[in-house]
Order: sequence, then C-alpha cells, then structure tokens
Amino acid sequence: MTTRREFHRQSLLAAAAAVAGPAGLFAKPNSVVRGVDIGAQSYSFRTMPLDGAIAAMASIGLDVCELFQGHVEPAGLKRDELRKWRETVDLAHFHTFRDKFKAAGVKLYAYNYSFREDYSDTEIQRGFDFAKALGVKAITASSTVPMGEKLYPYCEKNGIVVAFHGHSSTKEGEFASPESFAKAMAGREKWIKINLDIGHFWAAGFDPLEFLEKHHQNIVTLHIKDRKKPQGDNMPFGEGDTPIVAVLKLLRDKKYKIPANIEYEYKGAATADVEVKKCFEYCKKALES
Repeated sequence: MTTRREFHRQSLLAAAAAVAGPAGLFAKPNSVVRGVDIGAQSYSFRTMPLDGAIAAMASIGLDVCELFQGHVEPAGLKRDELRKWRETVDLAHFHTFRDKFKAAGVKLYAYNYSFREDYSDTEIQRGFDFAKALGVKAITASSTVPMGEKLYPYCEKNGIVVAFHGHSSTKEGEFASPESFAKAMAGREKWIKINLDIGHFWAAGFDPLEFLEKHHQNIVTLHIKDRKKPQGDNMPFGEGDTPIVAVLKLLRDKKYKIPANIEYEYKGAATADVEVKKCFEYCKKALES
C-alpha cells in the first residue's frame, strides 16, 4: 500500500516531470517579480530529501536557491564523525547537487555552511571547497561574531564572501543587532557580508527596512519570514507584523539586486511545498500592488 508520505513524494516528482522539457530537463522557472528575485532557502523544505525540495521549487516556479547544508550532509552523525565526513568527502558529491539544480533551472546562489568556533582549519577550508564545487560565490552562515576575523583570510584566499545570518537572540557574540554585524565586518567589508533575516531582525527589536536601505551594498541575501515584535513566534505571511511588504517594495523601487529568499519556519497546516507556494503568492501580490 502506498503511504501518504510516498504518495506526496510521487506527486512532487510528477509535478517536476510535468514541467520537463523535451530533453528531460525542467522548464526554467522564473520568479522575478517587478525586478525582485524571489527564491527560497532550501531549509524551507527540510522535511523533504533534496530531490523533493528541488522538484518543489521547480513546481512552484522559484528560480533561485540558497542551499541548506542539512540537505547535503549525512544525518545522525556524531560531531567527530561529521567533521571527518566534511574533511574527506569527495567533491563529486557536490557536483551532483550542482547538476541537479542546473537541470531543474534553479540557480544556486549561495551555500549555507554554518562555521562554528570548534571547526578545524581543514573543516573551514572545506566549506569554501564545497561552495566552489557547487559553483556559488557566497556562503551564508549562522555563526558568531568572532568568526568574522577568523574567516576573512579564507574568504580572500578563495574569492568567496561569507554572509552572516542573524537571529533574534541577544546573547553575547551572536548576530542579532546592527552592532554585531558592524563588528564582524569592521575593515573586512570586501569579503564579510550580511544575510539579513528580516523576521528575526524585527523580533529582536530592530527595523529591517532602515537597515536594508543603509547597508544594502553589504547584504548578500534576505530571508523573508514573518514574526511579531518582541521575540514573537514565526507566523504565516501577513499574520505577523514584520514589514515584509515594505521590504519587498524597497527592493523593487530602489532596484536592489538582492535575492529575497523565503524561509518557511512557521507551523503550517499543509505540506512545505503548499506553504512555500502561499508565501510566494503573498510576495508576488505585494510587489504587484
């Protein structure tokens, strides 16, 4: 008997096949709305294997992706085992993922590899090797402020920027406030950049609209989500009070070439592909109004 999960997986693959071209490749999606490229962090599809996530993005019509490291790293490994995997995995592993995205017509824009302070030097360098194998010029990272100084020489050596992702935690050393980003970038702005999560930034008590306008030249990508201030839960788009619409319109009106990546984190009533499609429709409506 086909389980509900298997039926859903088959449905996604069927949807992917439906947009396939004559050579067996996906028709190229196009999610540029009024000059703003709406994409997704593949973490939004964390309940699916990567093949399902790619199929979902193609079916929804999203043309740009920031790849979540959890989609390519083996699950269930202990810390030492994961370190060994990162230090020794064949880069062909990443070439396979690159080729799958290319076949689907979804552009890989950045790789999410969250450097931590206990990473070995080899483990750090391998993050840049993975990014190059995927064909991206940016790494996004949930990390700590001191890593800005540590990673800068690796960025310079490899020609790849690291954009730090903020959360709403105000713990010492975590990225949340404007000052935390400024400290990590100080004198290192050429290679150390920002991955601005507008929902977390808002929930932490800061204004993403003002920050975007002031620092757009150093923002590599946005994460689009809806939260309430202060420290509110993740909400379906339009049910929180994060200024999503104003942020998207600022990207449109100022012609900032910054991908706006949907990051689906709220507790949805449906499957991830259905909920992300709702988020995409919300963003399109905002930009077309």
